[in-house]
Amino acid sequence: MSRVVELTTYPIKGCAGVPLTEALLTEAGLAHDRSFMVVDERGVFRSQRRDPRLAVVRPHVTAGGERITLGAPDVEDLRIDVDSTSARVDVELFGTPYQGIDQGDTACEWLSEVLGKPSRLVRVPPEHGRVTDGLTPGTSGYADSSAVHILSVSSLETLNRRIAESGGSPLGMTRFRPNIVVGGWDDPHLEDRARRISVGNAELGYAKLAIRCAVTLVDQSSGAKAGPEPLRTLAGYRRAAAGGVSFGSKFSVLRTGKLAVGDDVIVTEWGG
Repeated sequence: MSRVVELTTYPIKGCAGVPLTEALLTEAGLAHDRSFMVVDERGVFRSQRRDPRLAVVRPHVTAGGERITLGAPDVEDLRIDVDSTSARVDVELFGTPYQGIDQGDTACEWLSEVLGKPSRLVRVPPEHGRVTDGLTPGTSGYADSSAVHILSVSSLETLNRRIAESGGSPLGMTRFRPNIVVGGWDDPHLEDRARRISVGNAELGYAKLAIRCAVTLVDQSSGAKAGPEPLRTLAGYRRAAAGGVSFGSKFSVLRTGKLAVGDDVIVTEWGG
């Protein structure tokens, strides 16, 4: 029987995840997932691709979304009220223009100190209305693409076995920053073939493969790049037809609801 074994939301794009035992699944993914983003002076998003230290920023958003706390090593935590009404500012994500709500100079000063470069925090506005691509279109906040990233334990076990055969050390699930980790599938990469999934009282529809990038090279506990794995090993057996290497899959939300660690993961439709 396949079940949810981990749930994680990432309130600030690129920053540390918040493990959950239960969560509300909204149209844009797990509650508050990627609803904030760090941008530079021009409004362009910051990513662990170039700013790996984002990984050490630990955000926590209150259940209702009214306040956010930022934590990081060797600095005092910052707690601010979330601004959801101020004038919108222009931001850019992978070359696409969006709008954001700037969260003020105090957050700017704190993030700039932690990251060592000018940085501001923006929140996705209520009228965001983003449409994501893939087999099942949907919406999301500031995620790379679709709202929910699913990865299975068996997929990671297979990867780590291959890494070990090459003399490398196993990697943890945090390297891949999934929202839902599925346990109980005997075969790896079944998330690639699942087209509709029921979990809790919610439902997900497959969008596309998760194409992996340099973020997977970052040690999520230290915020430092840590060598060629997993991309070196993935390149040997997970090359995607459209380019890059895939590991895990992205899903859109078909029906909102509640889900929890331990919930059954029921695939109601399979693809090829």
